[in-house]
Amino acid sequence: MKIVRIVPCLDVSGGRVVKGIQFQNLRDVGSPRELARRYEREGADELVFLDISATLEDRSAQEEWIRGVRAELSIPLVVGGAVDSLERAERLLNAGADKISLNSAAVLRPELLSDLSERFGRQCVVLAIDAKRAPSGGWSVVTRSGTRTENLSVLDWVERGVQLGAGEILLTSYDRDGSGNGYDLELLKQVVAIAEVPVIASGGASTLEHLVAAARTGASALLAASIFHESKFTIAQVKEQLAEFGISVRQELP
Repeated sequence: MKIVRIVPCLDVSGGRVVKGIQFQNLRDVGSPRELARRYEREGADELVFLDISATLEDRSAQEEWIRGVRAELSIPLVVGGAVDSLERAERLLNAGADKISLNSAAVLRPELLSDLSERFGRQCVVLAIDAKRAPSGGWSVVTRSGTRTENLSVLDWVERGVQLGAGEILLTSYDRDGSGNGYDLELLKQVVAIAEVPVIASGGASTLEHLVAAARTGASALLAASIFHESKFTIAQVKEQLAEFGISVRQELP
């Protein structure tokens, strides 16, 4: 049975962890190192760090705080933020990232997915997709921290991204981000059905029921931010709830 991973997400801006709604109205929620230490202690399977201002500021994710976080962690670390070249990706991996997440740069230059996969291995390449419901139906890809809507179907981009070399899909519902209304289950089901790689569900979780519902779509990992930052639930509580519903999770040995 597939083990579903629990993945806290830490959006970073100016070296601090922040949280907002639809990537806007950001508020400070803490230090990357302190939160990383806390989440590993609570049983996180992996951490995702996204430097959300890096693309807009035309710079790469900051290596200094990545090194600091890696010094605190033994679990896998995913890092994203303006990764637009092999050189930038290599610097982040050397700083301590285990996987590299690409969003806007991959849309602008899709062949970068192939370049990274060939250089570092598919297992290191995460294609982050921010999905916004289109007025005509379906979902469009949004980039640049939600400020640009691309003429690109999410489902088409998933298929192409995997073909190019993405080893995992980090799927965020732009409409649900920070809303607390739960994951976009319809979006998740459709992406899981066509993706040939693991899918990380993201955007909107605020209850244990939301996490259970997303796991039942076939998502390989459940990403959340506010519920952990605000200590609404511990990671242990999330895993206990999932296990009660017959969903396989990684439990700490007694």
